[in-house]
Amino acid sequence: MPSFVDLFCGAGFGARGAVQGGGIPLLGLDAWDLATRTYKANFPDAAIITERIENVDISALGRKYRPDVLLTSPECTSHSIARGAKPGLESSRETAIGIVPWVEAMKPRWVIVENVNRMKKWDRHDELVQTIEKLGYRVSDLVLNSADFGSAQARRRMFLICDRLQTTVTGEQLKGMVKRSAKTAHDVIDWKAGYRTTPLYRAGRAQATLDRAQRAIAALGRRVPFIIVYYGSDYAGGWQTLDVPLRTVTTVDRFALVTWRGDVPYMRMLQPAELVTAMSAHQKHQLPFGNRRDKVKLCGNGVCSDVMTAIFKWIGKSQKQSVKDIRAVNAALA
Repeated sequence: MPSFVDLFCGAGFGARGAVQGGGIPLLGLDAWDLATRTYKANFPDAAIITERIENVDISALGRKYRPDVLLTSPECTSHSIARGAKPGLESSRETAIGIVPWVEAMKPRWVIVENVNRMKKWDRHDELVQTIEKLGYRVSDLVLNSADFGSAQARRRMFLICDRLQTTVTGEQLKGMVKRSAKTAHDVIDWKAGYRTTPLYRAGRAQATLDRAQRAIAALGRRVPFIIVYYGSDYAGGWQTLDVPLRTVTTVDRFALVTWRGDVPYMRMLQPAELVTAMSAHQKHQLPFGNRRDKVKLCGNGVCSDVMTAIFKWIGKSQKQSVKDIRAVNAALA
């Protein structure tokens, strides 16, 4: 069973997937105390450090931990279009380069780097890949969509999957590691929870919200539920149907569900527990700390669990094959 150290661990959605794929968490590190407290609540046997990666004694940690996998999700805000018109900070982007001393200190067999797809356009992306290769790793540079792995969310992310023993993997191979059943936004909704809704057409409702709803109703007809998409760059009219995966969960309160009572439309925001489902962490993963806004942010910052489950199942399979190969060589030499 592959052990792992988790840098930029967040609330542990990636770790949840790793555990579901057979992984054992040794250490989680994140600068946000709410994230590390949440991680510890979900993985009580793992050690926790609340600090930026450049402010810890990496050499000492390298002597203490020898994980099979170094799992990393460097800061993505300055790569992501979700930041809007705000300028990107190179110091944020460079946290990806900051993982290199950890690789050198811990010498894991595998390194995983997850980030938004736009990181591939960063002018230091190739430098990062080449640096990891110079440390002796073969790098599989992939773009994976969580919806292809059974998630009810469409979340495209870049994954660098790096192996010191020079194996490579494709997206199709990873998809074959999990049993997939098509899930949609409908599966994210907790239809029995009885969350409070309010009339769509009420005083104070933003006109942009009403415009999105009107476009959806014009396309679908009345009495058909749908989701309004707030914030971020949306190029599909600001709404979506429930029979396709939910669009990407972000760090802001992005989705509202419109349902009907007779011929009257009602609206409510999706709840954090529903976003946890969209992150494919299932009922096992808890968000016991923080307010609603915090919990939405924890979800939006996470790694979709189902994708990491597939990666760790592939790693576990590769690990077993390596042991068989070593035994075969030893038997031949005996």
